[in-house]
Amino acid sequence: MSQFNRKWIMDNGIVVLNDYEQGTLTLRGLHYQLVAMGMTNDIRHYKKVVSAMIAARWSRDVPFDAFVDHDRETIGFTDHEETDVASSLNRAEEQIKLWATSYHKNRWENQPFYPEVFIEKKALQGVFEKPCKAWDVALNPCKGYPSITFLYDAYNRFRYTDKTPVILYFGDYDCSGEDIPRSIGESLYKMGISVEIRRIALMEEQVLRWDLPPAPTKSTDSRSRSWDGIGQVELDAVRPQKINALLENALNELLDRDLYEELQDQEDSEQDEFKAELKAKFATLLD
Repeated sequence: MSQFNRKWIMDNGIVVLNDYEQGTLTLRGLHYQLVAMGMTNDIRHYKKVVSAMIAARWSRDVPFDAFVDHDRETIGFTDHEETDVASSLNRAEEQIKLWATSYHKNRWENQPFYPEVFIEKKALQGVFEKPCKAWDVALNPCKGYPSITFLYDAYNRFRYTDKTPVILYFGDYDCSGEDIPRSIGESLYKMGISVEIRRIALMEEQVLRWDLPPAPTKSTDSRSRSWDGIGQVELDAVRPQKINALLENALNELLDRDLYEELQDQEDSEQDEFKAELKAKFATLLD
């Protein structure tokens, strides 16, 4: 019997899921986490992971919403709840309270850098969303080599800032993972803007330090012939705590803390003014 049977997958899969916020891990991501724990990295074992997690959800050992599926998303919603004046007034009151306390300065408005995070895998979007939101930084899932349309949108964001644009890049450790940042930089330069790109992960020293088992480089990737790395490792194999720590460190290196404290002081002094102006505006609107 294979060591990596359904019981092994379910037992270790539940351990991995406990490291993730519910609904942020993909099945492919779980597969790579189990590969990092010794499981064979091939399609047969991936299918075993999918089958085991289907069974685990039907048996209620794993919640149905434990995983996220970025390839299948519902667009919009069917609005069906009954409305009345009282409930609408309650919602309006809550919104007014939120507006009254919503004044804040943008974290990067007095900083010299304009950062964005680019990730190779859309499957890892759930891992990056919360920290990027906390830092008020845009997140860009590239899905491999990004399209010209995707990059032109980025170009238009970068060219309208007077700050130094910086891309923090997270990708696999393989020949493409190393080459994608170069391709992004060259494409943006051809469009007319120079952007600093900092490759944060996955690096060879990280693979070695975290003892991540490499797989043979894909023979279908033409770049593998000229690449001298130790083997392919998916970023999905890295636990989210380590990814978040790398992101935190990278953003802390960009953020000028003295300037940020000045901004917070300015925010405090402007909040009372904002509340007074908002109160006067509502009185005018309701007349």
